[in-house]
Amino acid sequence: MIIANFTGFEAELLRSLASQVVELLRNEAAVPDDARDPFEALMDFSGPTTEPEDPVLQRLFPTAYPEDPEAASEFRRFTEGRLRDGKAAAACAIIDGLEDAGLPPELTEDGLMIDVELDEATAETWMRSFTDIRLALATRLGVEEGDELTWHALPDDDPRAQAHDIYEWVGFLQETLVEALTS
Repeated sequence: MIIANFTGFEAELLRSLASQVVELLRNEAAVPDDARDPFEALMDFSGPTTEPEDPVLQRLFPTAYPEDPEAASEFRRFTEGRLRDGKAAAACAIIDGLEDAGLPPELTEDGLMIDVELDEATAETWMRSFTDIRLALATRLGVEEGDELTWHALPDDDPRAQAHDIYEWVGFLQETLVEALTS
């Protein structure tokens, strides 16, 4: 069992980031219809056939066959809906875990600490969602490999620097979970 400790602010920030990922994943035509019969939904391969317009979604669901548009379209049709479901479920696991640990809907106490108990499977789910959150932040910010000096040179009051700090913090959380799972 892994115990993840968060300040109230950190827990609320993490819940907000996960909620934004869920909203992004669920806010397009590719979202499956949950009201259908489960077997019908399982056998439905009418998913999207074109690349998403949003750059974050393009990053989360890259084109599988860039040199073959027909194969890419078919691959997307058969896989993207289920991948979206999995990513949304992983982000919901973070939200649920924080709320189950006692994160109140309206957080007002600065000194509040939240302890979240994670079994191995849940910790792995959180790590996958951290990857999605980091990809979303990196895409929105325009983070590139090797540009760390640019980000660290920004003044502390620059909103981009603050957002980049959040990006790095989620990376720290991910790294910490990896270490906890492998030790």
